[in-house]
Amino acid sequence: MSRKYKFYNKEGLYFVSFATVYWIDIFVRHLYCDIIVNSLIYCKNKLGLELYCWCIMPSHIHLIFSAKNHNPDILLGRIKEYTSKEIVKAIKENSQESRKEWLLWMFERAGLKSSNVK
Repeated sequence: MSRKYKFYNKEGLYFVSFATVYWIDIFVRHLYCDIIVNSLIYCKNKLGLELYCWCIMPSHIHLIFSAKNHNPDILLGRIKEYTSKEIVKAIKENSQESRKEWLLWMFERAGLKSSNVK
């Protein structure tokens, strides 16, 4: 999920979309959608996320949000970092995930091509 957003008005309201690598349809399983929802709830309660609208699609997410602390770039980065790590962890631990090996291989492949992956 990579894309560099430019937030010119830190107090503004923003529409953002971000997708999984290779547009892989991760969010077809409730388990992985729940990770996104829990991350948004945490950021709303603890990090100052003002969430006006959100939509989880099979391979991407749309948000309309602002940041109480005027740090939308940091806030969005935290959401993406946390959810990506938790989704990979959930895939590894999910014994019923039929695409486990393929998903992990695709994520690893994408990570090798990206300089911003830790």
